[in-house]
Amino acid sequence: MTTPGGHASSRRSRGLADDGTGLSFGERSSGDAAGFGASGDGNDLADLDLPGQDAPRLPGLGGVRDRIGVWRALLDRPLTSYYLVLGITTLLLGLGLVMVQSTASVADLAAGLSPYSDFKKQLLGAAIGLPLMWVAARSSPRLFRAFAYPLLAVSVVGLCLTLIHGVGVSQNGAARWISLGGQQVQPSEIAKLALAVWGADLLARKEKLGQLADWRHMLVPLMPGTGVLCLLVMTGDDLGTTFILLIIFLALLWVIGTPGRVFGGILVLMTLAMVLMIVSAKYRFNRMVGYLNPQGGATGANMQNIQGKYAIGSGGIFGVGLGASREKWGWVPESTSDFIFAIIGEELGLVGTLCVTMLYGGLAFAGLRIARRVADLFCRLAATAITAWIVVQAVVNIGAVIGVLPITGVPLPLVSAGLSSLLVTLVALGMLMSFARLEPGAREAVAARGPGWPLRVLSWLGLAKRRR
Repeated sequence: MTTPGGHASSRRSRGLADDGTGLSFGERSSGDAAGFGASGDGNDLADLDLPGQDAPRLPGLGGVRDRIGVWRALLDRPLTSYYLVLGITTLLLGLGLVMVQSTASVADLAAGLSPYSDFKKQLLGAAIGLPLMWVAARSSPRLFRAFAYPLLAVSVVGLCLTLIHGVGVSQNGAARWISLGGQQVQPSEIAKLALAVWGADLLARKEKLGQLADWRHMLVPLMPGTGVLCLLVMTGDDLGTTFILLIIFLALLWVIGTPGRVFGGILVLMTLAMVLMIVSAKYRFNRMVGYLNPQGGATGANMQNIQGKYAIGSGGIFGVGLGASREKWGWVPESTSDFIFAIIGEELGLVGTLCVTMLYGGLAFAGLRIARRVADLFCRLAATAITAWIVVQAVVNIGAVIGVLPITGVPLPLVSAGLSSLLVTLVALGMLMSFARLEPGAREAVAARGPGWPLRVLSWLGLAKRRR
């Protein structure tokens, strides 16, 4: 049992400020914004007079300090989070289109299709997803909350349809898709966004009613709802997505300030459930045994794991060159989706993989910065859940490729081939950008920036007055 006051302190102890004042680091008062020293020349160490010796001179230190001050000032600007999410999304999406073309062309040719077949699908997803992200970025949180229950209902109905013979589409023994308009849709991807939005809306409503003083209100009906989604996803034999749904659930409980003993008990229960799901299927159990005790040849049971490491290792520092991968020619299974990071490592080398990893790290920084700075509880909860979902999914995918985590079959967000994953992720990032526009000072910064580019284009064409 906890009190509302203890509730708020619990949230603050977890690093999520309730007053929306921003990050505790990187913020400085106007008195020291010009530099680190008070002498005015930007080189305080050079002005120190030490007894018995000449003053030390470090001519480059002042410039370094000035640059650090400039970068910190940029990070403190109101719309920094917005542009970080936008820039990182654009870079990862562009990389994904290039790598899907590089990897999927081989599989398309082997299937007797055009080498641009899968690339066109991914490009279609980007062409649809980017406008959806733009709309979400300019929408109000009220709209997201209005879609919370309908989105949850759509995901549940979609997951149920995958279990109906003749409606659901099976691949490699797993029924995870339904066919709509000639395109395969994966309802489990919609379930991730639905749980994040519905869970955030549910807990925000309970907080407003003062019901979260009792920890049982934190779990009901959030925990049963999460359990239903996980059960439906696991019926389709998708352990990786089930794990991501549990991560979203834990992120929501962490931000809302669940008592430590309750949170620990849930972790133990979830661990036991994951172990049970692993041992209940022979192929999952063998995959875990292969992870704990890797053996066999490069074409045996552990072929995917071993060949993925071969691909990354053969890339060296700068890679073998874009499109020049040899492992994608049938050696690395699922090279367009689950193991596309291995082909990135082979073609772009260590430099390319580090850049991709840093982009996801930047996305984690931006998402958590948004969650700390926004004042609205729904936005804080949803921003944390979305950030945890996308970043942890990227970590799990990359960790499986390099061998530090077992293979779970989750795609690399924005990079792996997959229409449903791409669309849902872009909408989620658009929501994150919408929350960033609610940070302190963001409204004033947007107003000072003037009209957006659509209005500017209309004014250049002489259509702005006519539009009014």
